[in-house]
Amino acid sequence: MENRKVYFDKHTNLLQLEEHMYPLVDVDTPNVFRNLFHYDEIPKIAFNDRIVPHSMPDEIWITDTTFRDGQQSRAPYSTEQIVTLYDYFHKLGGPNGKIRQSEFFLYSKKDRDAVYKCLERGYEFPEVTSWIRASKKDFELVKDIGMKETGILVSCSDYHIFYKLKMTRRECMNHYLSVIRECLEKGISPRCHLEDITRSDIYGFVIPFCLELMKLMEEYKIPVKIRVCDTMGYGVNYPGAVIPRSIPGIIYGLRVHAGVPSELIEFHGHNDFYKAVSNSTTAWLYGACGVNCSLFGIGERTGNTPLEAMVFEYAQLRGTLDGMDTTVITDLAEYYEKEIGYRVPSRTPFVGRNFNVTRAGIHADGLLKNEEIYNVFDTDKFLKRPPLVAVSNTSGLAGIAHWINTYFRLPEGKQVDKNTELVTMVKAWVDKEYEEGRVTVLTDDELLAVIDDACRQLGIELTGEK
Repeated sequence: MENRKVYFDKHTNLLQLEEHMYPLVDVDTPNVFRNLFHYDEIPKIAFNDRIVPHSMPDEIWITDTTFRDGQQSRAPYSTEQIVTLYDYFHKLGGPNGKIRQSEFFLYSKKDRDAVYKCLERGYEFPEVTSWIRASKKDFELVKDIGMKETGILVSCSDYHIFYKLKMTRRECMNHYLSVIRECLEKGISPRCHLEDITRSDIYGFVIPFCLELMKLMEEYKIPVKIRVCDTMGYGVNYPGAVIPRSIPGIIYGLRVHAGVPSELIEFHGHNDFYKAVSNSTTAWLYGACGVNCSLFGIGERTGNTPLEAMVFEYAQLRGTLDGMDTTVITDLAEYYEKEIGYRVPSRTPFVGRNFNVTRAGIHADGLLKNEEIYNVFDTDKFLKRPPLVAVSNTSGLAGIAHWINTYFRLPEGKQVDKNTELVTMVKAWVDKEYEEGRVTVLTDDELLAVIDDACRQLGIELTGEK
């Protein structure tokens, strides 16, 4: 105890006692936490009520994996599509670079062409980074392209170490450290992807491994990042939950026990248990500067943390968007639908076609009187998506007029009102539908067909922003 260093923590403004050093715990048989992860049972969330403190960094940001993890679950993007999306990310991140990085594959000519074209844009943010296999050939590729940083897969659970890699922990750590040293020898900053961390032995392998990584960083004077990969979505944000499932516990351990600075910690979540967003926010709260996301959550299996979700999480936590242009999120959704052929599920927050559509009659009445009653915020201002009221048997003439004006974004002077002949014709069709026994609300496609037919009969055209 008496030889442990006492130092001043600038974040807490308190004197801290240097933590115990954690050596690698080499084991003969894998620790797969069978008490928590029994394969023929639902995983268990256990508690020991060890609470760690919040430690929100001075600055937090978003990184993007749309072109890496996001491409592992869908047809590859074309070079042109990647460059267009990268331009959108630059605009969305704003002048303060809140979308800090975007990572790319380098294996195909198409991917490398996209990387070159994105680099030619000359943007400071998002910085173009890569993800590679841990091989000398791939390091040379990263260096030839001129990238300063690359992601390297360093799986850390005994599931991977023993069952996939067929190594002991000692052999695995030595292998990883030799690979990372090769990367540093090339002058490239490694971003170590600690895959399956929420099933790993945090203090028997992860913390000792990261302590060695910090020693390499000190030796080479090149940043070594730690990506906390909740590969299977097992992480939880509940205070007092036991590791390895506790995201607060993992982030705390990396910062305090392994000495990893917050700016070098990044969380990468998967949504297998619907916790990707809450876990990403929790990582911020407990000391990770970065959260790694994919646009619309598109990623392997259930997907990654949706990038657009963390934009609004950022604003809620910091009280400002810090220059991010959220209207670009709607532009991206429209680009995916029109140019890429991907339709975001209609109820997806912020981007789905119906995310701010009110359907219940009593709610629609309230929205028409004051949209604040049933709209999460000014969605027209932040997303160019004014709230809509779905048309049903309770909508009335005013409700139908509101739907037409809003859907077609008709400007002042060209809007219809409840006395317009077009509205009367649509109302007659709606009434007939329900008189014949219909009980469901009307779909957009049905209404558009009726409106189109009525406009032809009346010889008019609705002109707005659509």
